Amino acid sequence: MTKPRFAVVLSGCGVYDGAEIHEAVMTLLAIDRSGGSYQCFAPDVAQMHVVNHLTGQPSGESRNVLVEAARIARGAIKPLSLFDAADFDALVFPGGFGAAKNLCSFAVDGPNCTVNPDVEKAIRAMHAASKPIGALCIAPAILARVLDGVELTIGSDAGTAGALETMGARHVTRSHAELAVDKAAKVVTTPCYMLDATIGQIADGAQAVVTKLVEMARP
Repeated sequence: MTKPRFAVVLSGCGVYDGAEIHEAVMTLLAIDRSGGSYQCFAPDVAQMHVVNHLTGQPSGESRNVLVEAARIARGAIKPLSLFDAADFDALVFPGGFGAAKNLCSFAVDGPNCTVNPDVEKAIRAMHAASKPIGALCIAPAILARVLDGVELTIGSDAGTAGALETMGARHVTRSHAELAVDKAAKVVTTPCYMLDATIGQIADGAQAVVTKLVEMARP
């Protein structure tokens, strides 16, 4: 197989209102160490809200998801509207509350959530092409809404797991660096910070997802 090409979808910058930075960076590092390449994407939309990460309270500011995600990507990022499944071998979503606030509305609407149109389009295009998709932390909630009956994990939280099952997903309990692998749907998920975790455990989880995605992307 040639160098595997990953599309990484970010949801802003910061655990409370965007992409979880440790999960995002460890995912990019895992891709690089696995011999792959990556392109970061984010929707060009306003964040649901902005949270002061020192106090944990909304700040009243207004920020753009793509502009904020560019901080993590060091500016090397594209609007998700430009995503083309033909250019990539795998798609991956790091977690953070932005996945449930900006990429979909799960944080507010639970099982009745909607998904950003560009996010849904990217997932459906990869799925139709039988290319693998990974998701960390709370990001599997997006896949539960888009892909019917997909098997996934967000760890062991009964309330969140129940909400995903209400959307039609099949939830399995997993711990640090353990994977839920839906071979038919080519979906790989792991809990990361949905569990109490160290940064080392986050690195292990991201690496496990990326390693499996590389394996599933092989012809």
